[in-house]
Amino acid sequence: MKPQLIKSTLLILSILCLVVLTSSCRDTNKKTENVNANATVYPSDVIPFMDQWRILCGDGTKFEELANIEHRDYFYVTNDGNTDWVVYKTPNSGITSRTSSNTRTELGQKEHWTTETGGKLTGSLKVMHVSTSGDARVAASYSVVVGQIHGNEGHENEPLKIFYKKFPGHTKGSVFWNYEINTAGDDNSGRWDYSTPVWGYDMSVVGSSPTTSPEEPKDGIALGEEFSYEINVYKGIMYLTFKSEGHETKTFTKNLLKSDFAKKEDIPQQIWTLYAVIGRDGVEREQAYAGELQNFKQGAYNQTNGKNPEDNIVWSTGSETYNGDIEKQYANGCYAEVWFKNGTLGAGTDPNQE
Repeated sequence: MKPQLIKSTLLILSILCLVVLTSSCRDTNKKTENVNANATVYPSDVIPFMDQWRILCGDGTKFEELANIEHRDYFYVTNDGNTDWVVYKTPNSGITSRTSSNTRTELGQKEHWTTETGGKLTGSLKVMHVSTSGDARVAASYSVVVGQIHGNEGHENEPLKIFYKKFPGHTKGSVFWNYEINTAGDDNSGRWDYSTPVWGYDMSVVGSSPTTSPEEPKDGIALGEEFSYEINVYKGIMYLTFKSEGHETKTFTKNLLKSDFAKKEDIPQQIWTLYAVIGRDGVEREQAYAGELQNFKQGAYNQTNGKNPEDNIVWSTGSETYNGDIEKQYANGCYAEVWFKNGTLGAGTDPNQE
């Protein structure tokens, strides 16, 4: 073969090899891109403090370690086109915790702290759904708790629960926070919650009949509307801050070391109106929650259940549960769903230094 022909043949072969290699690399890159595009985003990828929590889901599933964990239909990540959100979803009826008859898909802080030691929890969220079934006369109907401080000693009461509630047919719902008294003595049956409105109503505003809602709140929060909260417990004082674009920022302060409700004459009228029919008129120990262990919780703690309202007009909501069939509950609006996009967890801070 002539030398010139050999050179031409080798050049053609080199070009062909280069084309094949380039094409192969492109195919590999495409496959890698496809794999990355389909990779699961976990809640721990969105909110990095997941290592400080455990979770109980609405079907009773528990996870002690949350790195790279999801539980489809209860605890997972979704994207609204702009942002990744951690979804907490739970039915009206499922498997509950030891101390409650309501379902939850909710984080529980592993670390415990005393009221004096304190801690801080923040969250930015939007409530996407609350149960559409329930009794409008019942204070807990159509509501979900999205953050709380839970007691772990004594009566295990809750110095804070942050609620979102929206009546059926309303566009706007209410955000409010409840303080549960740490009942004096060994008998906790007289406990009650004092409710404070943030935007919209407090918990005591109810319907006049099982199917009649009160007037819609004028300054409420709609489903899918973002808001944020900060819970800061510092040296026994609880400082709360609530923010939402287009709404007035609200702040509150509550002493957790000294009770405002230690005598019968201290019981607010709201309690006599709401709780009198179920015989709850207890008083709080003078030192409130002083010295007791607490922890934070965050997620979706569904306040609706299938209990008979005639037995407890405050907490038994008479909601549809389809005999505990979770698939049917999800299909028929009998669930709560809350999305969080960020949050922080740490030590309490001096509000005067911020």
